Amino acid sequence: MNTDQASHLRAKMKGIHHQNLAKTIAVVSGKGGGVGKSNIALNFSLSLSKKGKKVLLFDLDIGMGGNIEILLGRSSEHSILKIFEKNSSIYDIIESGPNTLSYIPGGNAQESIFQLGEEKLVHFLEQLELILNDYDYVIFDLGAGVTQETIHYMKAVDDCLVVTTPEPTSITDAYSMVKHILSYKKTQVHLILNRVMNKQQGDMITNRMITAIKRFLEYDMFPLGMVPDDPVVMSAVIEQHPFLLKNPKSKASVAIDQITDQFLGIAPRKKRKGKDFLKELKQYLSRL
Repeated sequence: MNTDQASHLRAKMKGIHHQNLAKTIAVVSGKGGGVGKSNIALNFSLSLSKKGKKVLLFDLDIGMGGNIEILLGRSSEHSILKIFEKNSSIYDIIESGPNTLSYIPGGNAQESIFQLGEEKLVHFLEQLELILNDYDYVIFDLGAGVTQETIHYMKAVDDCLVVTTPEPTSITDAYSMVKHILSYKKTQVHLILNRVMNKQQGDMITNRMITAIKRFLEYDMFPLGMVPDDPVVMSAVIEQHPFLLKNPKSKASVAIDQITDQFLGIAPRKKRKGKDFLKELKQYLSRL
């Protein structure tokens, strides 16, 4: 984008305002992926909805064939890409899920949203403002690892949930992800440990990560909890039915509800630092 285009974009974005915005959350994982990130994002969103919150789950793991739709066993005619292809309203692509959950399907395209040109970028921000005024929580399921696409969301959201497993490579990747997030902004970062064999293992790994992050990154990361390696989860994935709904009393479902309670318990006490989500994105786009 050249200087004239950037100036024009800044002028247009001055007209985009905000009122009572939803709390924004990014669910992320290390570069290796395969830790059950999207499954955690979906069931965490469903748990929030079950507790009376108005939630929109935004599948931004673009290029992976729509993980959220697959986990729900659904197929939509449209995805986020429709907004840019036909300059449509974001409400045209919001789907109704279980537990009053709303979600926006991802897509197969590899093109970056932030490389779509001035007019489409302004339209995208305008559409984001609409939904941020309609929900209590907007949750972004981002692609694995750090990419040019995901950086801007991780810098802008109120909270990042970092999902990892007990596997050494996954832990290393998660630590690198936390380090990367904190290098941009002192956002709220939380840990969710997935596929834990037992509480002793989970506590040991969690304490080790919290200690390392405190020592080397000088950050007090809050552990939201751990999800056990429950056979119900794999069965639910195969059946394309969220495990929280398939068996609400399973160990994994109880764990997700506890994680949600933990999050809701700390969220009201936290104050936003720096700019809110829309302002962060505007600032970035103005510098393109």
